[in-house]
Amino acid sequence: MTDRNNRSLLAGSEGGQLPLTLEHRPAYDRGEYLVSSCNEAATAWIDSWPAWPDATWGLNVYGPEACGKSHLAEVWARKAEAVMLRPSDLDVGVLPALLGDNRYAVLDNVDESLPGVPAFHLYNMLVERRGALLVLSRTPVSRMALTPPDVKSRFAALPAVAISDPDDALITGVMDKLFRDRQLFVAEEVLAFLVGRMERSFLEAQAMVEAIDAMSLAEGRRITLPLARRVLEARGAR
Repeated sequence: MTDRNNRSLLAGSEGGQLPLTLEHRPAYDRGEYLVSSCNEAATAWIDSWPAWPDATWGLNVYGPEACGKSHLAEVWARKAEAVMLRPSDLDVGVLPALLGDNRYAVLDNVDESLPGVPAFHLYNMLVERRGALLVLSRTPVSRMALTPPDVKSRFAALPAVAISDPDDALITGVMDKLFRDRQLFVAEEVLAFLVGRMERSFLEAQAMVEAIDAMSLAEGRRITLPLARRVLEARGAR
């Protein structure tokens, strides 16, 4: 066995090393959420709760995949003791059981396939309880062709705030956090090298961290500039 940052490698039958499938736990504390111009407005909304304007029955946070929507939603859910839901969970008959006594809910990954009737009932139940619904989506729900019209009008009326494409400083911070979530500590020069040559997106940052971690584990090597360069080349980055 070889130990690397308390993560084990399993020796293969032919002398190679096969990485164990190890669970890593993302950190969802508010202090772990990095704020930049691209997510400042969305963060301000979450931080200001419960002092949202009167008759604000929810919020739509939208942005590209892996941009940090779920992290912010987790922060809010902990503060509000909200139920975490996905569109596939929605059914009129089970909504009371899903909500229990809760007044707040997060509805993640909303798109035009949203089951409108149970979504409308969910919204109304939360309003009756004087709660709120946090809706996460890739595009604003106000631009979606939701049906029936009642759910379209309710969701379109929610305040909407975007998380946009990140700058280099935020991508660097996000990658550092993703590595630390895996109990990996990567030198600043390696992070700078990667960010200067990879696609600037949260999704690519996540994929890059996963690829580097996998190669490091498979080869039993520390994460260095040469290893990072080989992963970049394998992914077609310059």
